[in-house]
Amino acid sequence: MSVNKKHLATFILGAAAGVAAHKYLQTEEGEKLLEDLKSKASNLKSEAEQAVDKGPEYFEELKTKGTDLLKTNFPDVEQFLKELFEKFKGNPSATDAAPTEPPTPTT
Repeated sequence: MSVNKKHLATFILGAAAGVAAHKYLQTEEGEKLLEDLKSKASNLKSEAEQAVDKGPEYFEELKTKGTDLLKTNFPDVEQFLKELFEKFKGNPSATDAAPTEPPTPTT
């Protein structure tokens, strides 16, 4: 691939932005900005680690409460879901009626 004027201009602008950012970060205000970013990143990291540690407990609680809520509000949902999964597997349960034959066309 050849380098054209557009690529060269993009490279020069990127380099100039890098130099300007470096100069800014060397000032007192820039160093203060870096310290703020470091402290925020550290806080975010510790919050993420805590969330990861609490994750399994949260999902276990969610599963338990969800199951209890479904059983309370929809008492027949467990049997319904079992029958539905059995139909998808192709294993008709004992509660299903015997299969019926399709109607024969009359002429």
